[in-house]
Amino acid sequence: MMTATSQFWLHLRYLLEMIRFSHTLFALPFAMLAAVLAWTAVDSAGQSTGFQWQTLVGIVLAMVGARSAAMAFNRLVDRQFDALNPRTANRHLPAGVLSISTVTFFIVGSLVIYFSAMLIFLPNWLPLAVSIPTPPSSMSLPS
Repeated sequence: MMTATSQFWLHLRYLLEMIRFSHTLFALPFAMLAAVLAWTAVDSAGQSTGFQWQTLVGIVLAMVGARSAAMAFNRLVDRQFDALNPRTANRHLPAGVLSISTVTFFIVGSLVIYFSAMLIFLPNWLPLAVSIPTPPSSMSLPS
């Protein structure tokens, strides 16, 4: 019989497998490279922001939260298609390894992490502003 703690860790393992968390770790160096370029860039006044720990934490949390939410959402939305495809039928949701409610809770938690990370960048509102979805009709090009 599994304890609640061991069941929690097993579910967490399944969730991380489902979103391919190893791919997130692979992508982190590219985000860090972009951060280093931004920290060493010189503005028109000849100033550089330099390294800041809170910015590094914000970048890592935002990347992990956003990618986790996006991958889990994709798996949730595609679960019926995945069930019909022999190549993807054994994924966690179509196979019944994870429930819809567990994945939904994971998505909400990942979004909380992401938007909390955006608050780290305040008083710069730009990262938070570009994070808010806009309806497609408002993004149409003028004729």
